[in-house]
Amino acid sequence: MTSITTQQPMRIGFYLTHNFTMIAMASAVEVLRMANQLSGERLYQWFTLSENGEPVAASDALEVRVDDRIPSQLPLDSLIICGGVQVERSCTPQLTSWLCQLDRQQKILGGICTGSYALAKAGVMANQHCAIHWEHLAGLQELFPSVKITNKLFSLSDRRMTSTGGTAPMDMMLTLVAKQHGNKLSAAISEMFMCERIRNGKDVQKVPLRSLVGTSQPKLLEIVSLMEANLEEPIGMDELAGFVDLSRRQLERLFQKHLQCSPSRYYLQLRLSRAKQLLTQTNLSIIEVSVACGFVSTPHFSKCYRDCFGIPPRHERQGISSQPIATEHPLSTEQQIVTEQTVSTEHSVITGLPIITDLPALTEMTRLQDDSLFDIGFDDPNVVPNEAC
Repeated sequence: MTSITTQQPMRIGFYLTHNFTMIAMASAVEVLRMANQLSGERLYQWFTLSENGEPVAASDALEVRVDDRIPSQLPLDSLIICGGVQVERSCTPQLTSWLCQLDRQQKILGGICTGSYALAKAGVMANQHCAIHWEHLAGLQELFPSVKITNKLFSLSDRRMTSTGGTAPMDMMLTLVAKQHGNKLSAAISEMFMCERIRNGKDVQKVPLRSLVGTSQPKLLEIVSLMEANLEEPIGMDELAGFVDLSRRQLERLFQKHLQCSPSRYYLQLRLSRAKQLLTQTNLSIIEVSVACGFVSTPHFSKCYRDCFGIPPRHERQGISSQPIATEHPLSTEQQIVTEQTVSTEHSVITGLPIITDLPALTEMTRLQDDSLFDIGFDDPNVVPNEAC
């Protein structure tokens, strides 16, 4: 690949907390390394840091040597906190003070896995969108109510970059590369890492339902398990209620109390979630996807899909987003990375429907007002296609 730009490299520091998650840190760093390799230029420069300058052990017991201690005098443009297990123990006064100092200097601050906790603890995330591993969603919301917690895989803004755990930091950094140096370079990096799809800022992390409602609601867990096991041939609401010895009305109250939606609406969400997976990960036709997800009418499937995601299934298959995530024109380090859409914070992350699957909240779907449309058996062959398929 030919050279893209001759601008000064973006200098990123990675602060390693005790028991940091290795896969999250490596996923972020490797993208930067490959960007340099494929471009033929030093687009990025990175450093590792620890509180005292000593090597740091990751949660897998591997030790990583660091370049400097904090507060560091390295000329950093950005600092990313690499979190992991028991990140709160690493939020020392020294780290908190340095984060505040970097914030005053207008540096870009970030956190991966649970690293966002350290940023919130330092008070530099007030009124900022913040992504964190799903195990810490509820706790972060409770402790720091001024932070705009998001269930997205990552969040990028002009001075903040936060990501959940696992390989999500790779997607965040690929999006950063695309913003600064173009989609072609980002796609080339993705291919080198055998990454079939670059997840964008709209993708959300899937949170196990049991972690949200606990074990005190066995009937709710059983019903959701039945729904998940019967997506191609959906079960009626009355029949579902009967499986757990509830009336339909009791079933609806159970879902409203713990998930803030009706059971039929939740069921539809599961089906559309599966449809999105099949569209992006298989070669099944849209008609086959529709049938596999329990829709007897392809036009109605397309209408529900578009009302939920903002694009019809055919655009999902073609990889056409409702809002482009990157530009081919390079941006300087000082320029804005990406402006995140305003996200409603009216729903708690504990009960907000989006954190359960990889869909936007169905309660925000403006054109599906009649809840009866979500009931099993609603598919109407007379529905007029809305740019379907």
